[in-house]
Amino acid sequence: MKIAIDVSQIVYGTGVSVYTVNLVTNLLKVDKKNEYILFAGSLRRRQELKSFYNTKVFPIPPILADLVWNKLHIFPVERLIGEVDVFHSSDWTQPPSGAFMVTTIHDLAPVMHPKWTDPKITRVHKRRLNWVKKEVDKIIVPSVATKNELMKLDFDNQKTIVIQEACNEMFRRSTEEQIVKIRDKYGIQGKYILAVGSGKRKNTNRIILAFEKVRDKLGINNLVLTGRPMDGQKKSEGLIFVDHAPKNELPILYSGAECLVYASLYEGFGLPILEAFAIGTPVVTSSISSMPEIAGDAAILVNPKMDSSIAGGIKRALGDREKLVKKGLSRVKEFSWEKTARETLNVYNLCHEDRN
Repeated sequence: MKIAIDVSQIVYGTGVSVYTVNLVTNLLKVDKKNEYILFAGSLRRRQELKSFYNTKVFPIPPILADLVWNKLHIFPVERLIGEVDVFHSSDWTQPPSGAFMVTTIHDLAPVMHPKWTDPKITRVHKRRLNWVKKEVDKIIVPSVATKNELMKLDFDNQKTIVIQEACNEMFRRSTEEQIVKIRDKYGIQGKYILAVGSGKRKNTNRIILAFEKVRDKLGINNLVLTGRPMDGQKKSEGLIFVDHAPKNELPILYSGAECLVYASLYEGFGLPILEAFAIGTPVVTSSISSMPEIAGDAAILVNPKMDSSIAGGIKRALGDREKLVKKGLSRVKEFSWEKTARETLNVYNLCHEDRN
């Protein structure tokens, strides 16, 4: 088969970028039988995209792609890449195609919770989902929680397949020397809690309130948050925002933390949970959305809408540290990008059944 994959999103440094890079890399490792055609649309980042397995790059910026493929829904993708058997679209646009169409819906935050999303982005996703519902043969989602949300939007249950994601191999415990250097770089004093991501959906203000409740009782000096302060950000002594940290620093920040607090209000998957597990850092996460599904029994689950519950979860995590570390290291072994790639390849192979 000829399998085309839109990899436009790999340059943005998001969870979708991580997914796309690892999916393609592992598909090329496990599948020596089929031919893969990687393509992308961009004006400014063409060289970066071309360096990814010789991706074919077309001068199509995101705004134009939305207009042509989501709004007007014209210009079949085959006119760019030639005839293919399978077409795996990106999370931004849904071009028309005569191929067996596959797409991945990572989460439905722009549609289910538009208050957290730029209205322009919400409109793009709604337009795309309209065509996905009408035309796509198979929809991949990373969690049962996301599949259940699609069912509420009247998507076809038989078309929707859960394929879980994984964390990168770079997430391994760092040395004490590396931890000391990262503390010095960001001015981290003594014990600290880590929160990955910031903003309303990430529940930052309630996490800060929980930190204030346990700071003195547990001797926690800092709350380190990856990301930038949002408008109207609550201020508190001991807060450290680490914005635009190099990727190789995140495993070190996990390694030095007393625990990860990932009390998000909504996630399609929750990759930081697995990242912390892989490093051996206890996890406090939400009892809603996809997070319990990913964490299993290896994390402390809390009510993210109550800062007292988050604070209680932090106390329990620090008290049960050894048990949680052991469970987390065991849990993360159930996820791998190779497994994700093989299960995705099984979806592509459904093309033969569909065409026969």
